[in-house]
Amino acid sequence: MPSAPANAAIYFVPEAFTTTGPKLMGRNAAGESFLKGFARHAAVTEFACYVTDPQHAGAFAGEIAAHGRREPVRALTAGTLPALAGIGTLHYPAPGLAEGAWHRALTGDHKWSLTGITHTTASARAMDGLVELLTAPVQPWDAVICTSTAVHDNVRRLFEAQKEHLAARLGATQFVEPQTPIIPLGINTDDFVFSDRERQEARAAIGADAQTIVVLFMGRLSFHAKAHPLAMYQALEQAAGTLPPDRKIRLVECGWHANAHIAQAFADAAALACPSVTTVMLDGRVPDNRRTAWASADVFCSLSDNIQETFGLVPVEAMAAGLPCVVSDWNGYKDTVRDGIDGFRIPTLVPPPGTARVEAATHALGLDTYDMYCGHTCMLVAVDIAAAAEAFRRLCAEPDLRRRMGAAGRRHAQEQFDWSAIVPRYQALWARLAELRHKTNRGPALRHPWPARMEPFAAFATYPTATLTKRTCLALDAPTAAAASERLATLETLDMVDFSTRSKPAPEACDLILAAAARGPRPAGELIEGFAPAQQLNAVRALMRMTKLGILKVAG
Repeated sequence: MPSAPANAAIYFVPEAFTTTGPKLMGRNAAGESFLKGFARHAAVTEFACYVTDPQHAGAFAGEIAAHGRREPVRALTAGTLPALAGIGTLHYPAPGLAEGAWHRALTGDHKWSLTGITHTTASARAMDGLVELLTAPVQPWDAVICTSTAVHDNVRRLFEAQKEHLAARLGATQFVEPQTPIIPLGINTDDFVFSDRERQEARAAIGADAQTIVVLFMGRLSFHAKAHPLAMYQALEQAAGTLPPDRKIRLVECGWHANAHIAQAFADAAALACPSVTTVMLDGRVPDNRRTAWASADVFCSLSDNIQETFGLVPVEAMAAGLPCVVSDWNGYKDTVRDGIDGFRIPTLVPPPGTARVEAATHALGLDTYDMYCGHTCMLVAVDIAAAAEAFRRLCAEPDLRRRMGAAGRRHAQEQFDWSAIVPRYQALWARLAELRHKTNRGPALRHPWPARMEPFAAFATYPTATLTKRTCLALDAPTAAAASERLATLETLDMVDFSTRSKPAPEACDLILAAAARGPRPAGELIEGFAPAQQLNAVRALMRMTKLGILKVAG
């Protein structure tokens, strides 16, 4: 029997959920799409977010309201962390759960689940964050959602290599790992439906007539860190040579270049490798340009050859737009585009393991940036140009094939990748994790649940002369309890005292202690025996604060 839908607080930083920033990355598009899909399709009675900046809570509430939901919105912060127990899950838009696991350890590992999601896993930060999960207090009721079969394999390889290291280094034999379910990224497929008029206007905007086949590449225009375009250019040139004289290919590259040097590199390569193909560049950071690109296209192409890619959202968007796809047989594209049905997956070839040790080492040592690491690696990845050219030739020559593959892709996107299908999978996962969390026996409580953030009077236990115990004798350092209370009130007005309101006891608690101390020197245990058990710790803090301020003193 499937579990009932469950809820999660979304770890919300606005930058991670918008495509309006100056640098449009895949994770931004995925985050924006997720939040929109979650707001539309989540079966919840309230929405919740976890924010590090309280001002971000308003932005989250605005996003939820913008999609027509009227349920209450709750914002949690580090100061209200225990409230996550009432929600059940904290969901991160990234795979690194270690810090969240340590934070949870201060409250209790069984209180809620943590989930995250992979984007790129090739960066040093991402790889460090993943292997760190084997030594952080991550639990079996936590999960790193892998967006594709390929990235799932990559994550498992990282885990296994780290376990091998810990076994050799420490003799470790037992490891606690998060779940690694495969759930693809989703899209809002209705965002990619265009009327005939929109298509006509879009084609006119890029100068494409009825005899022109428009091929679209959508994504960041980076030859070293996204998809090297040379295979696409050469394949298009070969395909163009097979067309009748009145048929032309127009390539639309919709994205953005990081700088003028990269933009010129693209222009130079296109001029050299595909002189018969007209190229149009649209700034993909502008939403209207993205709509023009999707609406004008006949064929979509992305010959990704880069290890930074893990899922690849744009082929799914292309299928939703009804476009046949020519994509590389690479990473997440293997899970989305069905070869011969929704388009063509073009074979790729890499050298055997061990070939790129230099690239790995120079990246690890900081001699190469992450971008250059990806770039040097992609130069060792080959895409079958002849197969790509044949795919383009067929799609250019056979309009029925374009229509058939486009229609199949649209159905596939609607059935498998629309958020209406993906959000229930998230909620089912959160429910399964909650069930596992509740039925698992709790281990013994640790004295120091977060060793690197140990309670200071345990960590620095040898710093002082002595430590307060129940037998420590304290006395009033004033003639009467009233005089002591008056002096305490005066000292509490000082800025150098009043700044620390956290340890400031309630006046009535101080009066109770001072009244007991006025009867003469007493062991600390006697001074606080009038407090309920649940208030004993606060009473000890009150004793120490008053001793700090000279209202009480150690006697004997």
